Amino acid sequence: MTKRPVTIQNNMDMEDRPIAHLVQEASQYASQVFIEIDNKKINAKSIMGMMSLKLQKGECITVVAEGQDEHEAVAGIEGFLVASN
Repeated sequence: MTKRPVTIQNNMDMEDRPIAHLVQEASQYASQVFIEIDNKKINAKSIMGMMSLKLQKGECITVVAEGQDEHEAVAGIEGFLVASN
């Protein structure tokens, strides 16, 4: 299992597109990928679950992945969340 804290720098406020792109990014990996925030652990491949989080720029979350490509999955999600748009 790989865990990494990430502070969101990407603007997540633009309708639902950033969340959809985040789900697409997570879905590229064979590993299970989760976002942990507060006391919630949400499957990052679930559009409905991710939309329920209402992620905001500046928020601190933890990206968790478990599986054969877990390091790549965490790095990919982190890259998406810290990219400027």
